[in-house]
Amino acid sequence: MYLNRVTLSPQVDHQQLAKVLSEDSYQEHQMLWTLFCGDPDKERDFLYRRVLENGRIKYYILSERIPVDKSGIWQVDPPKVYEPKLSRGKKLYFILRVNPVITFTAPDGKKRRHDIVMHEKTLIGYKQMPKQERPSIQQIVQKSCIEWLNLRTDKNGFAFKTDEVIADGYRQHHSRSKKSNKYIRYSTVDFQGVLTVTDPERFKLALFNGIGKSKAFGCGLILVRRK
Repeated sequence: MYLNRVTLSPQVDHQQLAKVLSEDSYQEHQMLWTLFCGDPDKERDFLYRRVLENGRIKYYILSERIPVDKSGIWQVDPPKVYEPKLSRGKKLYFILRVNPVITFTAPDGKKRRHDIVMHEKTLIGYKQMPKQERPSIQQIVQKSCIEWLNLRTDKNGFAFKTDEVIADGYRQHHSRSKKSNKYIRYSTVDFQGVLTVTDPERFKLALFNGIGKSKAFGCGLILVRRK
């Protein structure tokens, strides 16, 4: 696996293109595909995360193939072989963006998927509460999303203390697929904090494969560094 960092080429209108990409997740995804000679019908074999560093949008991409820019849009740093050294009990700082959803059985008996934050608002009767009694959106995000992540720790080989992880940056996204001309709607939440490795092999798989069912549009890639 390779961990790559790419930025928009200084030869393009960086601010304008960055604005377009940040507002259109589908176009962003398609443009990153060009780094891998992307056939839109081919199964995606990379994870990415958009970050803001020194006022510029950059992308960290984890992939099995080395990205190659043939479009002149990207500036690609030398790729690094990604071989994380892990051990049980090791503490790491992490950041993670996910599309947190819950699957539940609706009154009609059918399985439904629901944005975890909106689902929590429904459960607590948020709309029916007097305004002065409503929890803040950030409180709802922190509670529901920390619970969501905690349910996935054993499977992915890590643990964390709830007071050492923050869930914030909740956003709802709307984009249009140029292939199907359908609107794509999804939400994202950002986690940051400290985790402890409990199972090095499982955690390595989580680093390589991502966390959560949805791993498109910059979701799923967990980035770590030593504490």
